[in-house]
Amino acid sequence: MSTPTLQHAPAAPQPPKPRRATGGLLDPGMLAGSLPAAVRKLDPRVMWRNPVMLIVEIGAVWTTILAARDLSAFSVLIAVWLWLTVVFANLAEAVAEGRGKAQADTLRNAKKDTTARRLLGWKPGADLSEEDVPAAQLQQGDIVVVEAGQIIPGDGDVIEGIASVDESAITGESAPVIRESGGDRSAVTGGTKVLSDRIVVRITQKPGESFIDAMIALVEGAARQKTPNEIALNILLSALTIIFLVATVTMQPFAIFAKANNPGVLDTTALDGNGVTGIVMVSLLVCLIPTTIGALLSAIGIAGMDRLVQRNVLAMSGRAVEAAGDVNTLLLDKTGTITLGNRQASAFLPVGTTTQDQLADAAQLSSLADETPEGRSIVVYAKQAYGLRERHPGELAHAQWIPFAAQTRMSGVDLDGRQLRKGAASAVAGWVRDHGGVVSPALGDAVDGISASGGTPLVVGEVSNGQARVLGVIHLKDVVKAGMRERFDHMRAMGIRTIMVTGDNPMTAKAIAAEAGVDDFLAEAKPEDKMAFIKKEQEGGRLVAMTGDGTNDAPALAQADVGVAMNTGTSAAKEAGNMVDLDSDPTKLIEIVEIGKQLLITRGALTTFSIANDIAKYFAIIPALFVTLYPGLDALNIMRLSSPQSAILSAVIFNALVIIALIPLALRGVQYKPSSASKLLSRNLYLYGLGGVIAPFIGIKLIDLLIQFTPGL
Repeated sequence: MSTPTLQHAPAAPQPPKPRRATGGLLDPGMLAGSLPAAVRKLDPRVMWRNPVMLIVEIGAVWTTILAARDLSAFSVLIAVWLWLTVVFANLAEAVAEGRGKAQADTLRNAKKDTTARRLLGWKPGADLSEEDVPAAQLQQGDIVVVEAGQIIPGDGDVIEGIASVDESAITGESAPVIRESGGDRSAVTGGTKVLSDRIVVRITQKPGESFIDAMIALVEGAARQKTPNEIALNILLSALTIIFLVATVTMQPFAIFAKANNPGVLDTTALDGNGVTGIVMVSLLVCLIPTTIGALLSAIGIAGMDRLVQRNVLAMSGRAVEAAGDVNTLLLDKTGTITLGNRQASAFLPVGTTTQDQLADAAQLSSLADETPEGRSIVVYAKQAYGLRERHPGELAHAQWIPFAAQTRMSGVDLDGRQLRKGAASAVAGWVRDHGGVVSPALGDAVDGISASGGTPLVVGEVSNGQARVLGVIHLKDVVKAGMRERFDHMRAMGIRTIMVTGDNPMTAKAIAAEAGVDDFLAEAKPEDKMAFIKKEQEGGRLVAMTGDGTNDAPALAQADVGVAMNTGTSAAKEAGNMVDLDSDPTKLIEIVEIGKQLLITRGALTTFSIANDIAKYFAIIPALFVTLYPGLDALNIMRLSSPQSAILSAVIFNALVIIALIPLALRGVQYKPSSASKLLSRNLYLYGLGGVIAPFIGIKLIDLLIQFTPGL
C-alpha cells in the first residue's frame, strides 16, 4: 500500500489584495444602551478581574471622600472625572458585549419551550410507544422522533430517516438543509425546525449545555475566559501599576522636604503644608498607570470573538481566536475547499477522423440522461463551447437510455440505429472492439496525457451503420475555485504555509496543487495520516489549523491548535473542534486566521499607544507640579499649561476621554496588512507609539485652554 507523501508545489508569490477592516463604529444608541451595564460593573466583585481599573476605582472613592471635605471646583471635578474614567472603561467592555445582544436575542427565540416526543425502548424499524416530555428534561442518549412542522428539541444525531431542516435561526441562511442518518450530515441542532419528512434523533447534549446555550453565553461574553496572552498582559499591567504606585507614594516625602525649604510657594503649586495633596497623588497615579489598555483589553478580546460571530463562526474560547492569529500551517481539504467538489468537463479531444463538433454532439447526447454533476457539466460545456442547442431526454421519446452500471462502467443512449457509449477508457475501448472496431493508439496518448495532468478521462464510442469507432475523449478536471491562488498568495505573505490534503494519487494531487498555488500537498491521505502530520508540525513548534466535518476528522480536529468543524458535520466533529462554522464553508478558515492576527495586532497597537500616552502625561503633569519649586523643570514644561491645577485636571480629563475615543478602534480592530514582523513592529512604533506620545500633548493643551477660559475654574 502506498504511503502519503508530502511534496512541494511552488508558486510565485503575488502582491496580496488589502482587506478592509470590518466591524461597526461606535453607535450612540448602543453607547446609551450599554451605560446601565457599565454602571453595574462598578461592583468591586466584578472590578477585581481588572486590577488596573480597580486601583482607579479605589482612587475615585478616596478622591470623592476628600472632595466632600474640600468642596472646591478642582477637587469635585477631579472626583467626577475619575469616576467617569472607571465608567468609560466598563463602557468599552459593555459595548463589546452588547454587540452580541441582537444575535443572542435571535437565538433565545429559537430556544423556546418545546415538547419532545421521546421514544421508549427504541429499535430500528420498530413501531414504538412514545411519551411527551419537556425538551429541558431530555437526557444524553434519549431517542426522540421529529416530524414535519415540529421543532427539534435538542442537539443530536439523526439515526433514522432523512428530512429537510430550517436552520435559519442558527445560521441566518433561509435555504433549508438536508439532514440524514449516517455519513457526515447527521448532526441536528436544538431549536431548528423540520420542514419535511420524519427523522429519529439521538440526543447528544447534556441538560442546559445545548449548542444554542453555548452560543448565547459566548456571543454575550458571559462565558469568555481570558486567554494566556491576555493574562500575561494583565500581569504586566499590574506590575507597571505597582511600580507607578510606589513612585507616586515616594513623591510625598520628597514634596514635604521641598516645601520645608521653599515655604513661600504654597499658593502657586498643587501642594499643601503636608506635601502633595491626596487628590493630586491619586490623579497623578491614575494618569501614569496604563489605564487606556487596561480599560480596553477585555473589549478587544470580546470584539475579536464578535467579528467571528458576524461571519457565522462560533469560537468556543478566546484561546482559539488567539491561536488562529499565530497559526503557521493550514490544512485544507481539496474537495469542496480548494476545488468546487465536482469534476467538470473542460475539453473535448477528438480521435482519428472525428471532428470537434461531432465529438461535442455525441458527448452531449450520451449525457442528456446523466444526472450526475459530471454528466450535467458535459451538457453545459457542449452548449457553451460549441453552440449546441439545449436538448432534454423528453424530446427523444424513442431513445433508449443506458444508465451507468458498475459492471460495465459505461452509460449512453441507443437512438435511430446509432449507439453511443461514454465511460472509462478501457470499458469503452473493449466495447468498440467487441463490435468489430479498431482502437487507435492515439486514444492511449490522449488518456495518458489527461491522467498525467491530474484530470479524469472519459472516452466516447459509437456504433453506427455496423461500424464501431472511438470518437474521442472528454477531459474532466477538478475545477479550482476562483480566487484561490490569490488567497494562498495572501497567506504566504502572512508567513503561513498552506497544505492541501487529498485522497488522490500524487500525480493528480500535484497537478491540482500547482494550479491552486498551495505550498505543499498530502496525497493519498487517510484520517490517521492527518493526525500524524499535525503532530509532526507541532513538534517543530508550529501551530496548525484545519477544517473537518466527519467523525473520522474528530481526532485531528482535537489535535489541531485551531480546529474548525462544519455545522453540517457530525456531533463528534463539532465537539472535537474549538470553532464551528455555521455556514459550513471550509475556505472560511483563511478569514479566521486573518481575524486572529487582527486581534493580536489590535492588542499590541493599543498597548503601545497606552504606554506612550503615559509618558506624555508624565511630561504634562510633573513639570507643572514642581516648576515653582524647581525652576529648572520649566524646560520640560513644553505645553506651557496655565497652572498646576489646570495641568492635573486637563490630564485627568484627557485620560478619560481617550478611552471613549479608542473604543471604536478596539471594536473594529486595527487593519491587518500582511508583512514581516519587523515591518509590523515599525508600523506600530511609528503610528501608535509616536501617535501615543503626540496625542496627549495636543489633547491636554486644548483642554487646558478650555479650562482657562471657563468661568469658575
